[in-house]
Amino acid sequence: MTVTAPALPDAPADGSLAGFRIGVTSDRRSGDLIDALERRGATVLHAPALKIAPVAADLPLIEDTRQIIAARPDYAVVTTAYGLRRWSEAADAAGVGDALLAVLGEAKIYVRGPKARGAVRAAGLNDVGISHDETTASLVNMMLGLELRGKIVAVQLHGYTDYRQLDRLRQAGATVLTATPYRWVKPAGADQLPRLIEAVCSGGLDVVTFTSAPAVDAVLSTASEMGCRETFIQALKGPVAAAVVGPVTAQPLVDAGVSPLIPERYRMGALIRLVGEYLGQHRVMQYPSRFGLIELRGKNLRINGQAVELAPAPMSLFRALIEANGAVLSREQLAGVLAGDAGEHALDMTISRLRKSLPEAGLVATVIKRGYRLQL
Repeated sequence: MTVTAPALPDAPADGSLAGFRIGVTSDRRSGDLIDALERRGATVLHAPALKIAPVAADLPLIEDTRQIIAARPDYAVVTTAYGLRRWSEAADAAGVGDALLAVLGEAKIYVRGPKARGAVRAAGLNDVGISHDETTASLVNMMLGLELRGKIVAVQLHGYTDYRQLDRLRQAGATVLTATPYRWVKPAGADQLPRLIEAVCSGGLDVVTFTSAPAVDAVLSTASEMGCRETFIQALKGPVAAAVVGPVTAQPLVDAGVSPLIPERYRMGALIRLVGEYLGQHRVMQYPSRFGLIELRGKNLRINGQAVELAPAPMSLFRALIEANGAVLSREQLAGVLAGDAGEHALDMTISRLRKSLPEAGLVATVIKRGYRLQL
């Protein structure tokens, strides 16, 4: 019997997500989610974070596992909790689960983070070392203090693997064997997941959505390998909202100190409605001014009903001025809004570009010897 998934909600007449940029990390049913968001007017950045190969069909993983069992490695590296669990399940399905655990039990195990350590111990094993910053690089730095020449190191890989670190182990004289329990989808011709992470870190997205806990782990793990995990997490605590389909998906974010949006009903449609409600209530700014109503919806600006196109730098200044609600912002404060180490010349040029783009240049007023404000 064929079961048809329920249709996601149609776009409301007012296009409630117009002007907002939303990141989508799901692979399964991502087309339905993206279509529903785009019908509501959103711009979507799609970066599938995780795709799991069926256990019975994952022949390369089983072959790699058999080689590791036969080699009886001296050291083992566990990079993710989900990866170790997935590896154990696949080995069990192939009839070599007990042999894998026995071999890992004889090896000295190094783990990349607390969750990987928890999975190791839940499997009845013990680790001898943990990365201080949850990166493969720092874990390899620790292991290079060992005598690795002639030793065998088994590494559980994850989707965004820094293969340079494996080369460092080999250069130290170790034989490196790998097992990849799951694969992360990367669109052909582009590395979308790092692009999404960079967009979050820079505040280029308004919301990023997650529909599975492993996908959250994949994104956080990738951010760690890119060296921007803390920046990514801080962005999710501030300008970029994280929205999840339910509490299980939320848990890795909660563990990282992020409070995501969670719908009351753990369904895709409810998630979309919650995102729309949140953005409408918290991210749409409307101010009356002498030049008409100013409405800022994400990246869309309208003044007195007229659409205004602003480049990113002028938009950053305008957003800061509108959030000041008519108060004066100093030149130093506004320069701090611009990317990089912007000086006075860059600020003057951006103010000039902003005024030229507005229907009324006088909307941005100069307050002599103090700074700038909006004429609300």
